[in-house]
Amino acid sequence: MKKVLVLGASGYVGSQLLHQLIEEGYHVTAAARQLHYLKARTKRHPLLDYLFLDLSDAKRTAEMIPKFDVVYFLVHGMAQGHDFIEYELSLAENVRDALAISNVKHVIYLSALQPQTGHSDHLEARRKTGEIIRQTHVPVTELRAGVIIGPGSAAFEIMRDFVYNLPILIAPKWVDSKANPIALDNLNHYLLALSHRRPTQHQTYEVGGPDVLSYREQFKVICDQTYRPFRLWSTRWLTPSIASKWLSVITSVPSSIGKALLAGLEHDFIADTSKITREYPQKLLSFEQMVRISIIQEGQFVRSDVWGFDPAALKRWQPGFGYFPKKAGASIHTDVSAQKLWQVIETIGSKEQGYFFANALWRLREWLDVLAGGGKPVRRSPPGPELMVGDYIDSWKVIRCKKNAFLSLFFGMKGPGLGRLEFTITDHGAKRELNVTAWWHPKGFPGLLYWFVMMPAHLFIFKGMVKAIVRKARIRKGR
Repeated sequence: MKKVLVLGASGYVGSQLLHQLIEEGYHVTAAARQLHYLKARTKRHPLLDYLFLDLSDAKRTAEMIPKFDVVYFLVHGMAQGHDFIEYELSLAENVRDALAISNVKHVIYLSALQPQTGHSDHLEARRKTGEIIRQTHVPVTELRAGVIIGPGSAAFEIMRDFVYNLPILIAPKWVDSKANPIALDNLNHYLLALSHRRPTQHQTYEVGGPDVLSYREQFKVICDQTYRPFRLWSTRWLTPSIASKWLSVITSVPSSIGKALLAGLEHDFIADTSKITREYPQKLLSFEQMVRISIIQEGQFVRSDVWGFDPAALKRWQPGFGYFPKKAGASIHTDVSAQKLWQVIETIGSKEQGYFFANALWRLREWLDVLAGGGKPVRRSPPGPELMVGDYIDSWKVIRCKKNAFLSLFFGMKGPGLGRLEFTITDHGAKRELNVTAWWHPKGFPGLLYWFVMMPAHLFIFKGMVKAIVRKARIRKGR
């Protein structure tokens, strides 16, 4: 049985590839920094192990990578921000050094198509990463892909959000650039097929779909599939810098990822697929087919443990809700124990504690729900001494709960989207980190507007909440 390591398993491609590898009969280890998020998105299986691995830790990387036969390198640093190139290359160097002392038989690296003209930091980082990990005896197969179409793909979600959130699509001039996007299912076919090979030298393939379309034409297909009018206006005044700011308002895709992608979309990206289709034949989905399948499947993010598989969330979800959530929160480090922090957190909504800070604003929001078509605020408290999944706290519902570590509450009031409020306690040895985070999947432009209107109150309240929780926990500590 091959032992397979998936680096970047919490990402879009990695998280959906894991169980397909298991079906091939492999023992799979999913490595990521955000293990709690990965575990919530994937089903447990006897052949699936989870591994916390930060590739910036060279020693730990060198300890773990040599234990495997096949390694999938699906890591990218776009979410890191402006310095992601140096960050990505440093990770690649650590992986290279680990491979050099290993008996790994094959590395499969998902990379990006390179523009024939122009420059993109994101794409250059992908190319240089490949050059670095090829500096060992281990054969590396590099798949260079352009736009991947599927629910959760950042490029697709940007286009989808534009269609759902704007009456008129306002886009940069690059909207006439051409590409041949590939469906996630077709990409996975190649990734799985490569796992059966044991090459003796490095290989590079370009992968893409059968249809070469401009982004303007792609927008037209998405509009048709979502039954929305196609009205598009492209302007040279929407420069990449301005477009990235425009993107952060219109779409729920993280701005750091959107900005990096935009820099690449200025160019034509047409994959030469003759080599890969000859060696690994399959039926390629047309662009219209891949969009239709993605729209049908786009509600699957609700059907995961992120939402506790909660029936209320499943019922409330509607087409058009953003796949990526907007996020606001606050954190604090303290020497107070996780147990004492939890004892305060689990009293949320009680008559004695309320919501720990700015209770008047919390109650005001409840009464505003009446104006939005909701009912009169209902006061509810958990029946037992400890919080349990399914408990109600006023209009909130406990959908995930781990004592002394994690609490997730489902937003039960009226609003144009799906929301949850999470409390996380992370033990760093001498210190504990307390995070309070609101996640919001907006429904169209009203959902985005609601989020931005609430943003100042969120930032004010959450900063006050974490301080108040620590303060109240200290009082308990002193008793």
